[in-house]
Amino acid sequence: MTIAGPHPTPRREVDLYPAVKAFLEGEGFEVKGEVRGCDVVGVRGDEPPVIVELKLRFTLGLVLQALDRLRVSETVYLAVPAEAIRRHGIRPLCRRLGLGLLAIHGPRQLVEVMVEPGPYRPRHDHRRTRLLISEHARRRGDPSPGGATRVPIMTAYRQESLRIAAALRVGPASVAELREVAAAPNAGRILAGDSYGWFERVERGTYRLRDAGRAAVPASDDADAGAEPVAPAAPILDDAPADRTQEPAPEVLNLPGAE
Repeated sequence: MTIAGPHPTPRREVDLYPAVKAFLEGEGFEVKGEVRGCDVVGVRGDEPPVIVELKLRFTLGLVLQALDRLRVSETVYLAVPAEAIRRHGIRPLCRRLGLGLLAIHGPRQLVEVMVEPGPYRPRHDHRRTRLLISEHARRRGDPSPGGATRVPIMTAYRQESLRIAAALRVGPASVAELREVAAAPNAGRILAGDSYGWFERVERGTYRLRDAGRAAVPASDDADAGAEPVAPAAPILDDAPADRTQEPAPEVLNLPGAE
């Protein structure tokens, strides 16, 4: 819901107050400013108070301030000019923190509710849980230290591909043979997909090693060294090879310091 008002372009936080006040009054709240340290407080009957914190920019200080207000009321909004919240990830952040978000648009100061306040509980992704457990179980040893960046991650998929490549150094072999010799239950899928360009099909069901694969095998010696014995690997659950230089990073907000 939005409320329009003939308010000037905000240059100070106080310039946001008339639009927010008009918006809340349109919802039936009695609104007052600067109450016990809160920028805006609205009260409607016996309901818990609504608290709104005003800022010209979306800052870490604003978020921390709003989180403190949650100790007073479970209905807390952040109100900022719309152009200050265009960055991807701001709305999900507010949702996860249980904070509401008001965007104030243009010279007419249209107030738009971007996020409603309230407790957040993400929907559980069972498929991602299965993939996580599968990767952990299939990976031999602990070849990739946590927190490493800009280096290849030794995934279970890559480990299995390297075992197949090592087995093929002595000459072509069938998929059935490689499943047994290389302890590679996903050999058929890995060979057919050939994600790394290491394998070449000789005839139906038989493969040999390309030069690229031969060059990659020595680099795996350190990665497999000291690997602990594990149970037979389970089949791959996802469709794409899990070998990435780095997992997709979550959205990180480089917020300016507190004002």
